[in-house]
Amino acid sequence: MFGLGTPELIVILLIAFVLFGGKKLPEIGAGLGKAIGSFKRGLNEVEEAKTDLIKNLPGAQEVVKVQETIKSAKDLTRLSSK
Repeated sequence: MFGLGTPELIVILLIAFVLFGGKKLPEIGAGLGKAIGSFKRGLNEVEEAKTDLIKNLPGAQEVVKVQETIKSAKDLTRLSSK
């Protein structure tokens, strides 16, 4: 997780405890959790919109198939060159 180990996380938590106090930390944690959840939901909505667009846009499925064919061809050339 971003190259942070246990000692670094403990130091960060201690600094946060000193800065915000024990009463404010749960509120900050809850707010951060809600923000992360909202961000993930937003990403899922974008992914669903992309999928719907690919399904409904004329010619988009053909483009995806061509991209997959190119990718598999690249993989085959990598395997054959080893």
